Amino acid sequence: MTSQSDARHAARLGAVQALYQMEMSGNGAEEVAAEFAEHRFGELPVPPDGEFFHGIVNGVPQHQVEIDRAIAASLSEKWKLERVDSILRAILRCGVFELVGRRDVPARVVIDEYVAVSGAFFGGDEPGFV
Repeated sequence: MTSQSDARHAARLGAVQALYQMEMSGNGAEEVAAEFAEHRFGELPVPPDGEFFHGIVNGVPQHQVEIDRAIAASLSEKWKLERVDSILRAILRCGVFELVGRRDVPARVVIDEYVAVSGAFFGGDEPGFV
């Protein structure tokens, strides 16, 4: 049986992939979310929490200006958000959205989860960056 935390972790992994796809393809949240629900959820190791997934995928674009400002303010002066790897940008955007838009999820959980998600995509220093 899948726990809520496993289902949310899978939703976060899917949301990061969906945001990456949105950025690369230029497609909107609804279109990409529907495609993921129909075709890609089965590829994830655990069935994701669909409502949680849709909340992130739809919430990030709605608040992207504020999210990107918050991320940019946290980077060193030499780094611009555009220089950050596109997968890392998606991870950071999802994490910041959850920190400000999902008050029901403790900040410690959000941070731990997105460090773990970054480890699923990268084997170097990126999880520490997140």
